[in-house]
Amino acid sequence: MSISSRRNFLCSSAAAPRALQAGQRRPNVVVLLSDDQTYSTVAALGNREIRTPNLDRMVRSGVAFTRAHIMGGIAPAVCVASRAMFLSGQTLFRADERLTAEVTGRGRRGPFHLLPEYFRSQGYKTFGTGKWHNRAPLYARSFSAGGNIFFGGMTDHFKVPLHDFRPDGRYPAAPDRIGSAHSSQLFTDAAVRFIETHTSSDPFLAYVAYAAPHDPRNAPSEAHRAYPPGRIRLPESFLPEHPFDNGELKIRDEMLAPFPRTPEIVRQQISDYYAMVTHMDAQIGRILDTLERTGRAADTIVVFASDNGLAVGRHGLMGKQNLYDHSVRVPLIFSGRGVPKNRRSDSLCYLLDVFPTLCSLCDLPAPPTLEGLSLAPAFTRPDAVLRDSLFLAYRELQRAVTTGDWKFIRYRTSTPGPVQLFHLRKDPYELKNLADTPDGRRRIPEMQKLLERWMKDTGDPVTVL
Repeated sequence: MSISSRRNFLCSSAAAPRALQAGQRRPNVVVLLSDDQTYSTVAALGNREIRTPNLDRMVRSGVAFTRAHIMGGIAPAVCVASRAMFLSGQTLFRADERLTAEVTGRGRRGPFHLLPEYFRSQGYKTFGTGKWHNRAPLYARSFSAGGNIFFGGMTDHFKVPLHDFRPDGRYPAAPDRIGSAHSSQLFTDAAVRFIETHTSSDPFLAYVAYAAPHDPRNAPSEAHRAYPPGRIRLPESFLPEHPFDNGELKIRDEMLAPFPRTPEIVRQQISDYYAMVTHMDAQIGRILDTLERTGRAADTIVVFASDNGLAVGRHGLMGKQNLYDHSVRVPLIFSGRGVPKNRRSDSLCYLLDVFPTLCSLCDLPAPPTLEGLSLAPAFTRPDAVLRDSLFLAYRELQRAVTTGDWKFIRYRTSTPGPVQLFHLRKDPYELKNLADTPDGRRRIPEMQKLLERWMKDTGDPVTVL
């Protein structure tokens, strides 16, 4: 099936408004991407415990998508596939396979463009700092400038192995140095320097990929002091243990806390998690302030998102190797030029939609390889229905589909495997499995058919549920 025909199913045909007037200069773009930050960690979007004044500032000045999702992952390091989808605008199985094949020469190659690479080809100065989890050769293709680059997955935030930018694109395995400050500060330092020293008349795209709040959650002490564990509220879906084998109960992420989970342990984990988010938020504030101070704020689009969510004690889980909302839903906020202020949309969307959305806002033709869609119609019509469902997958073990109102999950851990059906509007924390109720049994065939359609259309290697 061609990419264009796949888009008829994956995407809405809603037309996006043109972002530029005749002769108007294209906007700058700043992309801020966090690591392992679940959707419910922004104060302005409903979390009264956490302190995120700068993300709140973006919410007030822009559009927040409250039902943004990742499509899932094909390995325990969900962030690898998630960032591949975010950067390429392609769906799960194609994005990871094509990017891997391009670098290693193994596997099936196929056409793709990377977000910064494409903007670079359209005359943008592209700058990259922070975590790059998709191999050095693809970084070299994407950026014309950079600094404080972390070619890795996880690390001690106070001892990050860093590379300097190399114009020749040849990055050795050994780092140039070990960072002497917290990762969030180091990556922000590099971004601030770039914005302050950018003097070209060409627009720029700055990609700032934080490693927070990924563990180890060692924020500066003042951030930890803001969250006494005893004052942390337990999540609504807290459980001492997951009720059945989901295929990944003993993965590394799940071993970060003992079994069974206790309220005290989970409160401490959430306290540390919030501290990391709040410290990162302060660093994001430095970038927003720099845009204002240099006179670029009015001419810049800022996007904030995260590569995946995290359980942190919900459903008896700690990690992201599952398809519950806490692990597949993420924050997504657009603000700046051409973006309406203080609006929210609950349209179903993916992170892979950011690429085509930025093309629309910058009046660039979307590359034909994109499988995402522009979210720009929802900027002016928050109730716009851009997709009627989303597909979710984790390894060969879990498959799901959500319509926004309902979510259906199938587990391939036994024959037959466990099945879950949640009414998300009535049960947003996914507490009551309705699969064995009369209404659930009537609804499951329809959800099963929708799931199988998504699996076929996205090239899912799993063919039997």
